[in-house]
Amino acid sequence: MDHPRFVHPDAIGQPSTRIDGPAKVSGAARYTADFMLPGMLYAVPVCATIAHGRITGLDAEAARAMPGVHAVLHRGNRPSLYRAASGSIDEARPPLDDDTIRYYGQYVAVVAADTLEQAQAAARAVRVSYEAQAPDVSPPADEDTPNIESQRGDAATAYAQAPVQVDEVYTTPVETHNSMELHACVAEYDGQSYTLYETSQGVVNHRDVMAQMLGVGKESVRVISHYLGSGFGGKLWPWPHSLLAAVAARQLGRPVKLVISRAMTFHSAGHRPHTRQRMRLGATRDGKLVSLRHHYLSQASQLDKYRERCGEATPRMYSTPNLQVGWGLARRHVGAPTSMRGPGAVPGMYALESAMDELAVALQMDPVELRLRNEPEHDEGNGLPFSSRHLRECLRQGAERFGWQRRQPGLGAMRQGDTVLGWGVASCSWLALRMPTDARVTLYADGSARLDCATQDIGTGTYTVLAQLVSAETGIALDRIQVGLGDTQLPPGPVSGGSAATASVVPAALQATREAARAARRLAAQPGGPYAGKPDQELSMHAGRVRLSADRADAGVPLGRVLAAAGVASVSGEGHGDSGGALKQQYSINSYGAHFVEVTWHPATARLRVSRVVTVIDGGRIINPRTGRNQIEGAIVMGVGMAMLEHTHYDSRSGAPVNSNLADYIVATHADAPRLDVSFLDYPDYIWNEAGARGIGEIGLAGIAAAITNAVYHATGVRVRDLPVRIEDLL
Repeated sequence: MDHPRFVHPDAIGQPSTRIDGPAKVSGAARYTADFMLPGMLYAVPVCATIAHGRITGLDAEAARAMPGVHAVLHRGNRPSLYRAASGSIDEARPPLDDDTIRYYGQYVAVVAADTLEQAQAAARAVRVSYEAQAPDVSPPADEDTPNIESQRGDAATAYAQAPVQVDEVYTTPVETHNSMELHACVAEYDGQSYTLYETSQGVVNHRDVMAQMLGVGKESVRVISHYLGSGFGGKLWPWPHSLLAAVAARQLGRPVKLVISRAMTFHSAGHRPHTRQRMRLGATRDGKLVSLRHHYLSQASQLDKYRERCGEATPRMYSTPNLQVGWGLARRHVGAPTSMRGPGAVPGMYALESAMDELAVALQMDPVELRLRNEPEHDEGNGLPFSSRHLRECLRQGAERFGWQRRQPGLGAMRQGDTVLGWGVASCSWLALRMPTDARVTLYADGSARLDCATQDIGTGTYTVLAQLVSAETGIALDRIQVGLGDTQLPPGPVSGGSAATASVVPAALQATREAARAARRLAAQPGGPYAGKPDQELSMHAGRVRLSADRADAGVPLGRVLAAAGVASVSGEGHGDSGGALKQQYSINSYGAHFVEVTWHPATARLRVSRVVTVIDGGRIINPRTGRNQIEGAIVMGVGMAMLEHTHYDSRSGAPVNSNLADYIVATHADAPRLDVSFLDYPDYIWNEAGARGIGEIGLAGIAAAITNAVYHATGVRVRDLPVRIEDLL
């Protein structure tokens, strides 16, 4: 029979260990830079040393004459490349396309040699002359925000008439993705087609974009990304180095490996752009919002269209009859910005939740109570009902777990000896996303199973979640299930970004598993089968066995015997899931949560630390609480970095990112990690998919920076509106 819900739910909701864990800890997992192909060459880009101007000359003769050098490709000798008409890419201009320099580090040539050291030496030997102009790498200033993103009522008039007003500006700096694994591409060309081993969060999109830019059909490009050493959005879309590796492989007829340096990631592989956000909140004296105005500027490159959508969550978060969200772009001489974990909502929620805390102070009201008083009953941004929203419970449960009732509202009033405690709170939200997805499930005569899908696991546990879905439908143990991911030769799957992968693969994986199980049941019911003559609707699978649904759970015939009796080695099923667009026309579908933060401030030594965080997330059904909790915990620690440490600085004279290394760009480490208490509400969102699951990769980072700075204000009386918090701010 068909099953509207899981028939073997014990595989779902269990904290299963990662099925890819043994490969990773043993070194068997091969990351992009691990691939060593016969005859492989090494490529190194030559980067511009100005941020604004044009190339007036390029001398590669000395480099070409160096030992081991096979080619120096540049504007004058590289083959034709094209722009992608469809698909996603942030730096749309093909590399080496013209002589104009628009950001420091822009690739002006690439060297291919027998060894990495030879390629590096030759790249240094390429002489480039420039006609330089003064770059502008300044943060967004008080520039125009002419574009309206969301609007209802008359926000300006309502604000002017509001008894209580907050009008403040909040800024977030440039943050650079610093994944453990560097961006890399190993490109192979056989005379007809390309194979690209890639550090990609979206192999299907990568294939499609690369095919267009190389001028070939997508059937001529295969992209492989079996394991990723994290990406955080920086590896969602192709970057110029990948195209350079492919072109060099085609030009030279040999495989080419190109791994960009850590410094190059700061100028040629994206970043979260600088934002400037003006928040104007108007409220009645009893704490009801009457107006919310959110206008933001997002720093952008000279050519590209990326915008940090800071107002994404604002229209739905709180009830107010009057709202306006506006935006503008501030173009600078920097590389193309890109998505970084929680794009838009993360800096946006920092500004909104900071302003809500300031409003609570102005009202002399508890900040949890202020949020509860302004809970909407439906999404006032689009007029739709929520598919599932339990933010009230997140706030109340979080407050209880944190001990919020003991909070003393006075600034600096809470102490432990000579250390001052500060407590802060912030809400969080992230939209639900799904993408079209196909999957194939194969059941084998030895009782094992395999699921194939051209999505990828970027370290979040996708291998394991997919195995759990197959196990839930068949009863086959996780250690008997293989999962094939990260290869465009597999059925097309979603990008691993936007917290979309799990929700996208659920419908496809379940349908494919059921189709494979249905095929096995039909074999069992055919002449010569163990259940010959029985309608296959009366059969089911459990623990890898086909049985009559009415029989006890341990009855039935092993799958292997069913297939052997039919003379087949395996049966397969195909599944498909759509984007959920029709559901988005009927419901507002999002996840929610609340962060409670404690900071300690020691005035005598000027030491500030995030000591404790309690987070409660309403993310639908959590398929694997172990990997799910890991996602939220990692996001919180990343939020400590966002609030207190991370900031990419640019030299105003050269346009160069000056702290382009892990010694000077400070990220949160284990030593900075607070005590973490992460819990999930169990409200499956069956409107969104039958597993009830929504994505949670981003939501843990949304709001956490505001909760930290709100706690800093409570401890010190200093309101930090420009991230990151600096000790100088507090002195």
